[in-house]
Amino acid sequence: MVSASNPFYAPRTALITGASSGIGLELAHLFARDGYRLVLVARSRGALRELGDDLQTRYHIPVRISPKDLAHPASPSELHSELQEAGIVLDVLVNNAGFGLGGPFLDSDWNTEAEMMQVNMVALTHLTKLFLPQIRAREGKVLNVASTAAFQPGPFMNVYYASKAYVLHFTEALAEELDGSGVTITCLCPGPVRTNFQKRAHIGETRLVHSPLLVDVREVARIGYEGMQRGKRVVIPGWKNRLGVEMLRLSPRTMVTKVVRKIQERKKQPPPQ
Repeated sequence: MVSASNPFYAPRTALITGASSGIGLELAHLFARDGYRLVLVARSRGALRELGDDLQTRYHIPVRISPKDLAHPASPSELHSELQEAGIVLDVLVNNAGFGLGGPFLDSDWNTEAEMMQVNMVALTHLTKLFLPQIRAREGKVLNVASTAAFQPGPFMNVYYASKAYVLHFTEALAEELDGSGVTITCLCPGPVRTNFQKRAHIGETRLVHSPLLVDVREVARIGYEGMQRGKRVVIPGWKNRLGVEMLRLSPRTMVTKVVRKIQERKKQPPPQ
């Protein structure tokens, strides 16, 4: 039961996945600053506890941490059951958790790719399915984090690019279904961002990492947060990234794919002296 004695019985409560670093961490600070009660989800209990303590001290809001690996199919249901038992009802769901994997498809590890699809697509969809009824009842919001990768095929990161295309299309379609309901569904599509993403994806030697399109993670989170609050369906931080997406729409797909291949290929190492 939800009661007034429950610290999460408040006008606004947000759940953020992938909250321990990168965009998720910066979003957590923005929500906390504006007085949201938070439920933080990530794999690392230690990092979550440290972040939760910091947010509670700095912003004086209740924070619940829930260490979960969303690569496990049972995690969304477990999380939903935990919050039901605790009497926590969401106003906002932020599906931020996700990761990438670079390299030729023939050489990549299937187990890692399967986990990536589970986190990037299946868990995101499952969490939305589970929490959307209560969010709709409170006329709340959902923020799904995709990427500018969603707008084109991505040789040498093909599964990742395809997973983000799914997130974009799922978000836009659901937003249209719920148009006029009081609920807004937003897809944040950042370009390259300076986070630990590149290290985990093993793309440190690609041209993408050294791209002039790299945007500061705090700026990405701020733009995404403000876009969500305004109810925008698609948010692309940075005018260069927005221009790039518009150019993609007008360019032949074969040419786009070849350009992305060049960006995603690892830079050739100079021959030994």
